[in-house]
Amino acid sequence: MFTVVVAPDSFKGSLSALEVAEALAEGWRSVRPADELLLMPQADGGEGTIDAIEASVPGAVRRAAGQVTGPDGRRTPGRWLELPDGTAVVELAQSSGLPLMRTLDPLRATTRGLGEVIRAALDEGATSIVIGLGGSASTDGGAGALSALGLLLIDEQGELITDGGAELTNIVDVKFGDLRPAPPGGVTLLTDVTSPLLGPTGAAAVFGPQKGATPEQVEQLESALSHFADLLGGDPALPGSGAAGGTGYGFSAAWGATIISGADRLAELSGVRETIARADVLLTGEGRFDDQSLTGKVVGQLLGLARKQGVRTAVVAGQVAIETEVWTASLVDLAGSVEAAMADTADWLRVAGARAARSMTKY
Repeated sequence: MFTVVVAPDSFKGSLSALEVAEALAEGWRSVRPADELLLMPQADGGEGTIDAIEASVPGAVRRAAGQVTGPDGRRTPGRWLELPDGTAVVELAQSSGLPLMRTLDPLRATTRGLGEVIRAALDEGATSIVIGLGGSASTDGGAGALSALGLLLIDEQGELITDGGAELTNIVDVKFGDLRPAPPGGVTLLTDVTSPLLGPTGAAAVFGPQKGATPEQVEQLESALSHFADLLGGDPALPGSGAAGGTGYGFSAAWGATIISGADRLAELSGVRETIARADVLLTGEGRFDDQSLTGKVVGQLLGLARKQGVRTAVVAGQVAIETEVWTASLVDLAGSVEAAMADTADWLRVAGARAARSMTKY
């Protein structure tokens, strides 16, 4: 009998990490029903962070924040997770994520909803805040979220600027007086990137195109973020400050938030390190397995842990775009096309889980 840790990230826009883990486990059990399967869904700060932490922390309770401002201005339900120690876990992707956009709008998309969720958590007495950064629709430096928390961004007419990264250029004054203070236990930002705010590896240049920005709009957003940083202060070169369209920068500058690896923090909370150490196989996965997977993301972190322990490893992904010695299965290859894989993701995950069981237990 094998002990198998099933610890995938979410397949963004398709299935949560828990749903992926359950489907892979069903496939594995169809081949080896006697094995011990330990389902430990993971996240790195992006989509699925609340799900993964809720599954890892006994006594965690979901809370509603009511209707908040979505990234394109339409209302969307806000949610956060209350931990037993009074920590509030807030996921940017849940309120301000790219899938919530009806149409991509890189210049005007906002993080305001994130701030509204945080405000609701503070109103309920949260003593510390953990913010999962990832999956952002905007490149506004966190200005929308901070505005919702009371930061005043004023234009030359003495009016508050409207939302969106492009509008940061119009700021002539920043007033901190009405900004809600950070909770006494502090603020932690979970991210899977080490990008600075500005420059060729920064928020606009690297992630702007993913949100629909043209080369000209990337330049416009870069200039706007630079202007914002000149007025807000802080350290725009801080690793991770470029996360979520610069939201990492905004919260580190205005609230003194600490930026850490989301994958590391989730691994700590879930106890996956200790569990992998006593396992025979690690089965993990994500939507796309590529070079970026090995630079701070969930799958790369877990593969490193397993390698140190001499544990066999397998990766199931929607698409595999990297050559590796790790056993892999691509749902697109199994299904024959992206469309087919997306149409029946759970079914193809079961197929992949069964193949992993046959392959990983041959030796």
